[in-house]
Amino acid sequence: MSTRIKSVSSPTTSTDAVRVQLRRLLDVYLQHRPLVQKGLTAGFVLYCIGTTLAALTGRMGGKVPNTGGGRGKRGKNSKNTTASPNDPLFHIRLKRLLRIVIPSLKSREAAMLALHSAFLVTRTGLSLYVAELDGRIVSSLVTAQPALFLMNLARWLLVAIPATYTNSMLEYLQSELGLAYRTRLTQHALKTYLDPMRPSQQPPEKTLTSSPDEKSGVAIEPDRDAQISGEQLFYKLANLDDRIKNADQYLTVDIQQFSHKLAEIYSNIAKPVLDVILYNYQLSRNVGAEGLVILTILVQSSAGLLRAITPPFGTYAAHEAKLEGELRFTHSRLLESAEEVALYHGEEFEKNVIERGYFALVKHANRVLRIRVWHGMAEEGVIKWLWGSLGLCICAIPVFAGELLGMKGGDLGTRTEGFVTNRRLLLSSSDAFGRLMYSYKELAELAGYTARVSDLFDTMEDVKAGHYQKKLVSSTKVEDNAKMLQGRGKIIESDEIRFDQVPLISPNGDVLVKSMSFNVEPGKHLLVVGPNGCGKSSLFRILGGLWPVYGGTVYKPPARSFTYIPQRPYLCTGTLRDQIIYPHSQVEMKEKGTTDDDLLKMLDVVEMGHIVEREGGWDAVREWRDALSGGDKQRIAMARLFYHKPKYAILDECTSAVTLEIEKIMYDHATALGITLMTVSHRPSLWKYHSMVLQYDGAGGYIFTELDAERRLALQEEKQDLEHKLLTVPKLKERLEELRAVKAERERLVV
Repeated sequence: MSTRIKSVSSPTTSTDAVRVQLRRLLDVYLQHRPLVQKGLTAGFVLYCIGTTLAALTGRMGGKVPNTGGGRGKRGKNSKNTTASPNDPLFHIRLKRLLRIVIPSLKSREAAMLALHSAFLVTRTGLSLYVAELDGRIVSSLVTAQPALFLMNLARWLLVAIPATYTNSMLEYLQSELGLAYRTRLTQHALKTYLDPMRPSQQPPEKTLTSSPDEKSGVAIEPDRDAQISGEQLFYKLANLDDRIKNADQYLTVDIQQFSHKLAEIYSNIAKPVLDVILYNYQLSRNVGAEGLVILTILVQSSAGLLRAITPPFGTYAAHEAKLEGELRFTHSRLLESAEEVALYHGEEFEKNVIERGYFALVKHANRVLRIRVWHGMAEEGVIKWLWGSLGLCICAIPVFAGELLGMKGGDLGTRTEGFVTNRRLLLSSSDAFGRLMYSYKELAELAGYTARVSDLFDTMEDVKAGHYQKKLVSSTKVEDNAKMLQGRGKIIESDEIRFDQVPLISPNGDVLVKSMSFNVEPGKHLLVVGPNGCGKSSLFRILGGLWPVYGGTVYKPPARSFTYIPQRPYLCTGTLRDQIIYPHSQVEMKEKGTTDDDLLKMLDVVEMGHIVEREGGWDAVREWRDALSGGDKQRIAMARLFYHKPKYAILDECTSAVTLEIEKIMYDHATALGITLMTVSHRPSLWKYHSMVLQYDGAGGYIFTELDAERRLALQEEKQDLEHKLLTVPKLKERLEELRAVKAERERLVV
């Protein structure tokens, strides 16, 4: 019997011993609980700040991939780089763009950001007070204290004044920040994209180096005229490089979207992080830091699961922006070529092209929407429902385990007030953490727009440095032109124009002339003739600094010494005066010492003086390309030439729409002003104004010689006469055969 008692009492004794030991440990813990609470709370705050900074700076994304550039540019493997917040390249690019939108701590944007941050802190402080006030109101209702209820209600109405002002100012400052960011980025982009003419001292010689790109692109150092007349990047980006297909989309929509997302993402990250820290700090004081630590571990685990199943929304956003740009480009292309399409009746074909672009965009958008449905279900289930149930468990700690942890129990009103306050704080904290999780998608979209804007700036810097990537589509094998594409050329400033063994190569790799040598001295006018596509315009693009030099030496004046007048002159948006003095402004015209009367005399030379009165004066504004005929446009362009009086003028079929009498007046006045003319024309009437001729044969050859206009005209007339006579030969032969047949018939009858 005693043995049985011992066997029964032994487990009871061991259980009691365990309870006693646990009680001692709990007493020790409760004795040091305030210190442990402070440590856990401080650790939580540091954890929140550290993980946020690590996520924003990209330290959690691993090593930066080798992109071939020191500033985060896309390299050879750029197509495999996704626009993801976890991509370290995204953080490099974002830092670079942030230095543009916030240039210094003393800038207006930095001040607005600081003010915005102050309002964010104020809003969080007000939310804490409202949570506490909410608990007091419910407690006064539960305990049936009408006076206290009315007093708390009055406080509620009073706190609405600063709360509504704070919310309105947050929205206002966020919108202002977006506009400020967009202004900075647009100014930075346009400063490079439309680099204006700026005179500067130049060294006597500049060497141009070119080397082929791995993907049939070309890398060339810029010519020296770029430093005098600007980079003319808007032309080179569209014609010498294939990376940016629709710069207007990048400069307008993509920059606007990036600026909006950047201003929005600050509120969606800074405010939730601040809320999570302050709300949870207050919660730790109310329910204890232990529950906060457990809740954080569970929440972070589920958040990691959410991040793992989150699709690459940044890549989707970048691809959607690309498709939007391509669709916009197809519409712009149709508008530019509306006349040609209408004459060919190509409506059905163009409609199919536009529909293909639109349905590609719709297909991608529908795919993203379907992905968002399932991702949204998982996200809401975790953030709203799972975290909500965990929050209820935390709120129950003071009620069920308050005495065990040494918390004051209180009466029903006190417990109700504590529960409502804690519940309000927990809901606010959960909402803040949910916004942090939702902001991951917004951060992914920001990554997409960051990639687009950075691609624009990187490409502009590459093109500005002379590094082009152009797909070569040559009529011959690309390998045959490799040596020329690897060549080096020189541009030396000189009063005369001289080409010394310079190849003419188009941007797509066609070698038009393997080696060209000629010279044009001031006062010796040059006539350029030849079939289409032989290199006449290419020659002038090299002289204007638009195309690089792949070999030989080019001696030429700076680009500002040239004026180019095409067959269809460009007429700008502005007044009638602006059409004559373009690209000068009225202020520059007056500084030059030119008056409106002088401009009228120039128009009188080309017999266009009546247009001033007809159109309503010099300040009349029209869409001049539609208001003037082809001949009037060419006369305006010649008046513009007379205004600028450059050393050299490139005239590309610029008198094709005027009469021979007006053409004679134009050329006589231009030569009287001392302008050296370089004319592309097939009109024999212009030969007498030129002393040299450069004639292409269309097969890669050319002839450069003196032009004897009278002799050439006589030979031309003789040639035409012979050709006319040769046209009559078949008729004469036919008549001869008829006469022979008649003779033979007569001889037969005589016999």
